[in-house]
Amino acid sequence: MKTIIQITSYCLLLFLAVGCQDDDNTLEQILVPQNLEVTMDVTDDGSGNVTFTATADNAVTYRFAFPDGTTAVAPSGVYTKRFTRTGLNTYQVTVMAYGQGGVNSSRLVEVTVESDFSDPEAIELLTGGGSKTWYWAASEPNHLGVGPNNDDPTQNYFWAYFSFTEPFALADIPAATCAYDDEFIFSTTTGEDLTYEYDNNGASFFNRTYASVVNGESPDDSCYEFDTTGERAVSLAPSESVVAAERKRGTTMTISNEGFIGYYIGTNEYEILSLTENRMLLRAVQGNDQGLAWYIILTAEKPVQGSGPQAEEDDFPNLVWSDEFDTDGAPDPANWTYDLGNGQVGWGNNELQYYTDRSENVVVEDGMLKITAQRENYMGFDFTSARLKSEGLQEFTFGRYEIRAKLPEGVGTWPAIWMLGADYQTNAWPGAGEIDIMEHVGRNQNEILSTLHFPENSGANGISEMTTVETASSEFHVYAAEWTETQIRFYVDDELYHIFENDDTKPFDKDFFMILNVAMGGNLGGDVDPAFSESAMEVDYVRVYQRD
Repeated sequence: MKTIIQITSYCLLLFLAVGCQDDDNTLEQILVPQNLEVTMDVTDDGSGNVTFTATADNAVTYRFAFPDGTTAVAPSGVYTKRFTRTGLNTYQVTVMAYGQGGVNSSRLVEVTVESDFSDPEAIELLTGGGSKTWYWAASEPNHLGVGPNNDDPTQNYFWAYFSFTEPFALADIPAATCAYDDEFIFSTTTGEDLTYEYDNNGASFFNRTYASVVNGESPDDSCYEFDTTGERAVSLAPSESVVAAERKRGTTMTISNEGFIGYYIGTNEYEILSLTENRMLLRAVQGNDQGLAWYIILTAEKPVQGSGPQAEEDDFPNLVWSDEFDTDGAPDPANWTYDLGNGQVGWGNNELQYYTDRSENVVVEDGMLKITAQRENYMGFDFTSARLKSEGLQEFTFGRYEIRAKLPEGVGTWPAIWMLGADYQTNAWPGAGEIDIMEHVGRNQNEILSTLHFPENSGANGISEMTTVETASSEFHVYAAEWTETQIRFYVDDELYHIFENDDTKPFDKDFFMILNVAMGGNLGGDVDPAFSESAMEVDYVRVYQRD
């Protein structure tokens, strides 16, 4: 049941205007808005939402002033405000009706509303309990990206916007260099309130669609002088986006008075996908193009160009395990077992295949392991394939993992060479940790991905990098990961392209086992080409080296 409150005001602002003309002495009459009426539609779902509707005679626009310091202009007189203070609270709101020439009448109204949403941990992480400054995570690849506004993580990964995939990518664009001067300051005084200040050092990075806001003329995204001074209130609310619950924190923050974070895209609402003490991943839907969602990564430690992660030098001289696939037939049972079936919800990813241990899907021949995905009706599914794992047989902590492979091809294929924490049955994913040495999807034929998944970085929030391999499906390449207590480094043919800083707060300090599979479709694989028949991943060898 919603509560409707109606308040009528007959407040009149006296106004005397006399206009003189030399010829006819015409008196120009300016009418003060009268009969100001305000209704308030108060939701009872605990969201704190109140929709205000104001009407008045002779009014051309309306303005609302709220007790948290925010204001809103609504030409239609309709505005929805979310009150976020937890519990049942009464607020005083000033409603103003404006007529021609700026004359106005106003009314102070009260509204009582209940909100049961709170995220004190987010406030603590954002502010450090007082005041905390955030920066663009410029040294992290993909710190600005864009994708369609939908729930398909295959389309909204950060590398979707190729211009910004590299560390400090904006520094290479003269019109965008102002971005890295930005400071984003979040503060609290009580642990419940939240405010925001944006120090842009005089200029902000604007999406070209909004150049008119600053009278800009550039056809490209560009920096423009823009005043962002002043403290703005921030309200937190439940996330209502299309992003699946397991891939987001569930909290959205709205910055008052048209505040924004770093890149002007016509919105003041940012969804927090993940948040830790030093890293924040935000999602925002572009204001005048609801089909586009932007992704921004911030850090609490200001990056310095040229001081990003550097590869450590490690030596792994001891070959502790290998499978050279020299014996024809089924894979060696001393090294490999299988996952069978389709799992739960397509192995958690809406995958389309049914995994088997049949020779049609997995076999060793001619010195190669071959995992073949086929289109066939089997056990109620349209595709079959195989997923091998070394669980309980070959498990290791740290070392160099090296796999020489040629990948399948075809839109909808999703081959992977990866590792999973051996304690996953008691330490549910992503708690156990996941190291993806190589992932590939057929629709992006020349791209190879490496990704880390762990708490706060699951699903599409994984720490990922992409590199280009133009012959991934026509030639063999060596995919490798070097895993130590302090780093995990990823290579293709000994070319380093991804460094992940490891430490004891992350689950990468215990035994992992290896998995080799070819999935079809699913969250990352996407739609399968109707013409797809079959294709195989061929593996020449798997080798693990460790230190002395």
